[in-house]
Amino acid sequence: MADRLRALWDFSDLTTTEQHLRDQLDREPTADGRAEVLTQLARIEGLRDDFGRGEALIVEAEALGSSGVALSRIDLERGRLLRSGGRLEAALPLFESAFAAAVAADQYFIAVDAAHMAALAAPDHGGFMAWTQRGVELAGSHVEAHYWLGPLLNNLGWQLFDTGDLGAALDAFERALEVRLGEPDNRLEIEVARYAVGKTLRALGRASDAIPILETAVAWAVDSGAPDGWFHEELAEEYAALGRDIEAGHQARLALPLLTDADPFFRGDTERMARLRALADGPAEQDRSPDTG
Repeated sequence: MADRLRALWDFSDLTTTEQHLRDQLDREPTADGRAEVLTQLARIEGLRDDFGRGEALIVEAEALGSSGVALSRIDLERGRLLRSGGRLEAALPLFESAFAAAVAADQYFIAVDAAHMAALAAPDHGGFMAWTQRGVELAGSHVEAHYWLGPLLNNLGWQLFDTGDLGAALDAFERALEVRLGEPDNRLEIEVARYAVGKTLRALGRASDAIPILETAVAWAVDSGAPDGWFHEELAEEYAALGRDIEAGHQARLALPLLTDADPFFRGDTERMARLRALADGPAEQDRSPDTG
């Protein structure tokens, strides 16, 4: 069974989402249904970093909910609040409980969400891998949870990338891209998946294979009116890896204002910023206007 409340969410507009959920709260005919909606309102408060208000809404939900789906949502969203507040050890058992309750209730969308959160809260690589694999298996075998394959494979890819297992990372990212290509309306996620594949190919010494992939992502972002600094940065690195310094410098100069003006993560990575500035300071394309001298 699919998550009946997911359609009410717009993660880019929490105010509107909250109103949709409050309207739904008024329409719910059962106590268990109201409990489910209250957990989603708690999630909004967590995204706003108001963990106390989020917990108060979970307590309200606990007083109403007794069904398997309500209990799984209560544990899942309480766990999410704890994890967002930095309490990973306390969050993990709740994600595990939410997973078990959701599977028992045949709520596979929620179950895979819980598995993905358990992976993120796991204390070590082994725990991350085990929970991610559980999520991938469920998402692959239950159509209502298929949405989660892309995020799970993306998370798996970056975990493997960060631990240096680049071949396995590339496999995960290519699988994620294949899934995303089956979701043509979600073009941004398709291009983000291309970025991950291209970055891993470059790390494997295959910059020539990576370039057309990143060129596609860059072109889409520019044409859509939302150029992406990370895409430009990666394409700059790929050109530089092949000695195409003029093209690398051009892409770096496009990346720098996008990243330094809008991305605090990039500004905090001084080594990465210095590298991009060095590429940007490289040779510029020569003037090709006719000589009128």
